[in-house]
Amino acid sequence: MPTFETTTRFAADLDRLTPAQRQRFRRAVLEAFVPDLRIGRRFHPGLRIKGVRSAPGIYELTWAPDGRATWCYGRARITGDRHIVWRRIGTHDIFARP
Repeated sequence: MPTFETTTRFAADLDRLTPAQRQRFRRAVLEAFVPDLRIGRRFHPGLRIKGVRSAPGIYELTWAPDGRATWCYGRARITGDRHIVWRRIGTHDIFARP
């Protein structure tokens, strides 16, 4: 099972989302992102995961039409499992400081 941590900025961003937005993000992560990580396959196309051009090593995940989250791989906490660091969440505005 993949492990994760969040940055302080991600936690603050998450608090600003509506309950419906938080639910939609969690659903995308639990129903598509985590299973893909666990199996080691390509990410579900609906997540539209791609690298952030201005920030090498940071990726974006689409969880709604204007819902984005940025993340990167971190040092594995459990051997053989991926570790994700959630960096930012919100709208396209987060790309000013991913």
